Amino acid sequence: MATTERPRTLGELKASGHRLESVKDELRRNLIARLRRKEPLFPDIVGYEDTVVPQIQNAILSRHDMLLLGLRGQAKTRMLRQLVHLLDDAMPIVAGSEVNDHPYQPISRAARDQVATLGDATPIEWVGRDRRYHEKLATPDVTIADLIGEVDMVKHAEGRYLSSELTMHFGLIPRTNRGIFCINELPDLAPKIQVGLFNVLEERDIQVRGYPIRLELDLCLVFSANPEDYTNRGRIVTPLKDRIGSVVRTHYPLTREAGIAINDANAWLDRGGKQAIPTYIKEVVEEAARLARTSPHVNQQSGVSVRMSIANLENVVSNAERRAILNGEGWVVPRASDLAHIAPSARGKLELTMAEDDGQEDKLVERIVAEAVKNVFAQCCDPKDFRAAIDHFESGKGVEIGDLLSVREVLERIDRVPQLRKKAEELGRKALPDLKDQEGRDAATAGAAEFILEGLHVHNKLNKNVKSGTAAYRR
Repeated sequence: MATTERPRTLGELKASGHRLESVKDELRRNLIARLRRKEPLFPDIVGYEDTVVPQIQNAILSRHDMLLLGLRGQAKTRMLRQLVHLLDDAMPIVAGSEVNDHPYQPISRAARDQVATLGDATPIEWVGRDRRYHEKLATPDVTIADLIGEVDMVKHAEGRYLSSELTMHFGLIPRTNRGIFCINELPDLAPKIQVGLFNVLEERDIQVRGYPIRLELDLCLVFSANPEDYTNRGRIVTPLKDRIGSVVRTHYPLTREAGIAINDANAWLDRGGKQAIPTYIKEVVEEAARLARTSPHVNQQSGVSVRMSIANLENVVSNAERRAILNGEGWVVPRASDLAHIAPSARGKLELTMAEDDGQEDKLVERIVAEAVKNVFAQCCDPKDFRAAIDHFESGKGVEIGDLLSVREVLERIDRVPQLRKKAEELGRKALPDLKDQEGRDAATAGAAEFILEGLHVHNKLNKNVKSGTAAYRR
């Protein structure tokens, strides 16, 4: 219904045939319509199609409040925010209402008085779905007044009784009436505040300073939290968990392919010029995150967020972009040497189990990246295929590669190594099959040659000495 056609008074609303519906019934109705049209619930969320999404759909169909339980960086808040798209594009409220009073059943004293006085002439406002979702990040300083409300002493000084609803200043939860209210990181909420949510979840009413202000709130409450065994900051009190309808477990990408798709969708990779990212670079970046999630040196109760692999990929592309700018080259193609620049984007995203001495985090990242290169190289190449190149190095010769060398310089150096140029061209075409531009192909060949040298090193076929950003490969 167009905005200009919407009813503007209670009488017009009744004549339009509008009916009263709870927010959970509204979510359920719109989800059913979306399922029938075979539209995805979270079109930009990858890897949850067969695991998490069905659980969320069932919770909505069951009209449940829900808790998304998972480690950091598992898109919990992102999915909760997208639930707003299951709400109608607009809903009617009594004009001026602070708690989104429905004109048919107003719950606040001010709205009830207005409807009683004006009847069918009561003015109506329409509220968009963006105003029906509110969230609060749980911190130890959150108070009941923030969430539920407080007595407004200014209103009391104006002559209203303390026990009157008209003296109340509503908190976030009442102001989200007929909408979705989200509390992020629920365990961080003080236990006494969690207890204050009992009535909201079970009875749908509130109390302020002992006054039983009865408000028949219509809410869908959703929460996010880290798993219960991650108790560095707090826990969810058991009676509160008992009142949450569905607890949905989230997870990190189950496959490397899913992780790469997430990185591609979320990383800022389009730098406005000619660029191409070889598949093996994307695979190494994601494999490094997957290895970190199984490393005994990383606190697995804290987790390794997908934000690490996203930020790492952005830094790899940025170093390739910096090299292209400094060398006046038109194509940005990341190389293996660019992987050394992910340490800044990985710092702080790994919680170590070992003593956090200076540099320990960077050393762990370096070892994990080397193991990732080894795994990816083993899947796309066989070290035995580079016998001629290895023999060249065993004769005492070597090659130096740096992350700031131009494409021309890299190609000149690898031309001295038997068959390396040919093997690099083959791997470059395999990693970037759609790249036709010759300058881009040369950049892809240079990158592939670096990856081959690094792959032979991590497979103990070559030695490597790094100094001032230059890697010298010898036998």
